[in-house]
Amino acid sequence: MTDPAATNGTGTTTHDEVRRVVGEIAQRFGDRQQEITRALTTMIAREVARLDEDPLLVELLEASVHGNITTMIHVLANDIPTDHLQPATAAVEYALRLAQRDVSSHSLVRAYHLGQNEFIRMFVDEVRSMDLPTNLAFDVIENVSSVVSRYIDRITLDVFDAYEKERQRWSAVRGNVHSALIHGLVEGTETDTAAFESETGYRLDRCHVALIVWSTVEPADGGVSPLDRLVRGIAAHLRADGPPILTAVDRRTVWAWLPFGRRPPAIDTAELAAVVGTHSTGRVAVGLPATGQAGFCRSHEQARAAYSIAMVQSTSHRRVIGFGDRGVAVVSLLARNLDAARAWVGEVLGPLADDTEQAAMLRATLSTYFATGESHLHTAERMNLHRNTVKYRVGKALGDPTRAPATHDKLDVALALQACEYLGSSVLR
Repeated sequence: MTDPAATNGTGTTTHDEVRRVVGEIAQRFGDRQQEITRALTTMIAREVARLDEDPLLVELLEASVHGNITTMIHVLANDIPTDHLQPATAAVEYALRLAQRDVSSHSLVRAYHLGQNEFIRMFVDEVRSMDLPTNLAFDVIENVSSVVSRYIDRITLDVFDAYEKERQRWSAVRGNVHSALIHGLVEGTETDTAAFESETGYRLDRCHVALIVWSTVEPADGGVSPLDRLVRGIAAHLRADGPPILTAVDRRTVWAWLPFGRRPPAIDTAELAAVVGTHSTGRVAVGLPATGQAGFCRSHEQARAAYSIAMVQSTSHRRVIGFGDRGVAVVSLLARNLDAARAWVGEVLGPLADDTEQAAMLRATLSTYFATGESHLHTAERMNLHRNTVKYRVGKALGDPTRAPATHDKLDVALALQACEYLGSSVLR
């Protein structure tokens, strides 16, 4: 039976009654905003091709989703017209980044429509849970669907326009043919090595070291010249046999390869960090030296693996991270699924996986202890501690039978400690 209080007594609902229910649900969504943002981000990244291929893209996607969710909740809660709304800054930035990465505009539009459908579905579920009179429930759903559809239609026009303008600008900046050949070689779609070498002037029948170089801030002029100079500085430091080849991925990121003869270079990431330090916001991920066309691609894969670790917020202070650094290769696999990694680290380390200063101190000591071949003396020297202090900390970390490390293989413990070092709070409790 229709509740007269939910209608105007004639079996029909009024605008005020619909607005009251919509506002109430919008308030609930506001309380769940982070949860909704994560759910939509995960779904869109999973369903739309190429949106989950880079941790930075996923981070920007989440910021874009958050901006749009915030605006839609505000619009629904306050009955604001959508005619003159402007897209959130994060939404525009995400569209620009997709244009720079050559991600299809269809992917951008599809992401918005998938998000729209899922947001409305969540709203319908909320309406169902309220046990509203049928007429009121239908009117609420119709109101929300109309408002959200108008909002998405309005915003997608703006972000698509920004996308198209950036794509045209970016194509002129980086040089299409050169970039397409590099991407084709890396992705396996370019097989004519002679054409690649003729067009780019870069020989593949030698040793390569791949780099991913990026800036932690947007360049003031929108270009990549400072990163280009940084790549050439690294090439000079490592004594490359010729000029590097590089392509801009977006305004803050370039892929690069350094050529060497048959003798691969020795790469010390600590020394390299001093070179990178000349660029105040520059960061570098480095692959291992490898030979030939397969080596060109493999070194790049390794640089991307190291880059995936560097993209974790807690490790952003590292200027250089190399695939050959201790533990990076395996930790990069753990970084692909942070939820599973966090669970495993907690099982292996127990209380040492707590995000506290005390646990961090014990983790650092124990990790150094394993890295020095379980030498109390060398650990003390490396950490500038008294030998007895090291013994006490190692004993506290391993000696308590209630602690998880006592029941796990040392290799697992050492790896879990490496995960904590590189991935930080993302895998801590």
